[in-house]
Amino acid sequence: MEMGEIRRLRRAAPVIRAALALGVAGLALSGCGNQRPLKPLADQQLPKPPFGREDRPVADELLRAPVQARPERGIEPRQRSQEREDDPFDLPPEQ
Repeated sequence: MEMGEIRRLRRAAPVIRAALALGVAGLALSGCGNQRPLKPLADQQLPKPPFGREDRPVADELLRAPVQARPERGIEPRQRSQEREDDPFDLPPEQ
């Protein structure tokens, strides 16, 4: 090998290491997106059915939040900068 080739390889080494590290990280993270149906462990069961329901809910139903738990955000009443009315309950802290 000539000196020019050795110098060129030394300059390329950090780029090669970074590409290799990025590839390894990509492979490691690719397993995180694995999607399959959730099942309880072998020695565990799903929770009892809620009152008024005869069958047990499946895992996907338990992961979906009911509407009461996640209400939609209301429309902001103030669309632009406006003076607010005096709030009689905005009192200073007690001494």
